[in-house]
Amino acid sequence: MKRPEIHEHAKILVVDDDQQLLESMGNWLNDLGYQTFLAQDFASAGKFLSSESIDVALVDVRLGTEDGFEILKHCRQHFPNTQVLLMTGYATINTGIDAIRAGAFDLLTKPLIDEELLISINRALSQRQVMQENHQLKVQLDRRFGMENVVGSNAHMEKIYDVVDSVADTRATVLITGESGTGKSLIARAIHQRSDRREAPFVEIACGALPENLLESELFGHVAGSFTGAVSNKQGKFKLADGGTIFLDEIGTASPSLQVKLLRVLQDLEFEQVGGAETHKVNTRVILATNEDLSAAVAEGRFREDLFYRINVINLPLPPLRQRQDDVMTLAEHFLSKYCSETGRSILGFDTAAARAIQNYAWPGNVRELQNVMERAVLLGKSNRITLDDLPTSLTDCLSPVQSAVSPSGKQTLKEAMMGPERQIILQVLREKNWNRSETADQLGVNRTTLYKKMKRLGLDQPNLVAF
Repeated sequence: MKRPEIHEHAKILVVDDDQQLLESMGNWLNDLGYQTFLAQDFASAGKFLSSESIDVALVDVRLGTEDGFEILKHCRQHFPNTQVLLMTGYATINTGIDAIRAGAFDLLTKPLIDEELLISINRALSQRQVMQENHQLKVQLDRRFGMENVVGSNAHMEKIYDVVDSVADTRATVLITGESGTGKSLIARAIHQRSDRREAPFVEIACGALPENLLESELFGHVAGSFTGAVSNKQGKFKLADGGTIFLDEIGTASPSLQVKLLRVLQDLEFEQVGGAETHKVNTRVILATNEDLSAAVAEGRFREDLFYRINVINLPLPPLRQRQDDVMTLAEHFLSKYCSETGRSILGFDTAAARAIQNYAWPGNVRELQNVMERAVLLGKSNRITLDDLPTSLTDCLSPVQSAVSPSGKQTLKEAMMGPERQIILQVLREKNWNRSETADQLGVNRTTLYKKMKRLGLDQPNLVAF
């Protein structure tokens, strides 16, 4: 018979009141590479189960005045991941049935045969591994529910996922902060989808997209005749989101008067429509987002301090993409697959230079910019892989001279080597100065004529072709 595989370092607890057999079995298992713990009764076995992560327990059915079934029951109740093998010298059919019904993985008959014991131990360890993998998979699936569009496993994002899990089923107001394009809307939707409100509406409104009078009507509704053009009653977003979630993006743009009304809704869950006298009560969960520093806005008097403290109950700061370097290619591949599927294109991936450019770029527009770049690359790509030619020049500018400035012969001249960093420096200052050439020339310490010549040589003389 082929010797069974040994799961080295697995922890095995042997429980038997026969001291000689106990020590003999312990030494044999230790020699095979297992970590072995020996106990003669329920009390000492319980201590090992509590202090060690026992993988398999070999338990004799008869332990003097005690019963091995009690240890089996204890494991099933408190240590369900521990596989229990019962041993007995008095096996009957009924004993075997009772053992399996009680949750034992196997019933072994004494005297034990080495090979059969090893087979049983390894089957139990394999079963335990399958159970652990299934549990981990279930955890991952549970965790991803509602986050199908949130891609990334960066440490920053793992913390975000943990907070989302913690607050999803609460009524706590959540403030999501971060630069434009970091995915604040996706996180807001994930919170809603993972909450017990998931079957109710999720209503999103960009506060900065509407003038003050229309925004108030959008949020709270209005009655007919309350202002010019209000020809009929209208329900507001807060009412439409009753029982669900409302997501207020760009909250930093809210006017002072609107801030007062928002504070009341958050505190009392009630409001009046524009032009109306009736008070409406709602059960709406509020999630807000901003790319502004609201604490600075409070200091400057642009944002109410009491409202800031009211909405800043749970703060979720989303990291910019430049702080998620290990997620960049994962996201790029995700968007590549998405747009290939949508357009019917067949693109296998990225060539080395394109991948390097994507990884080296700072992504000031964050995930949204990366998504747009991938859509553009799929639409314009000419081959079965994304190349530098398919990417905007803003990405290729970020490559080092060795990576980007190679002559047709494959050998790099000094002039070619200097073009890359020179172009990047000029481009950076041009963008900082909003393409004002006089201010750029002053900043760089060159005259305007020299700057114009360099811009033309480096392909920077047409801003509409440079900016993506």
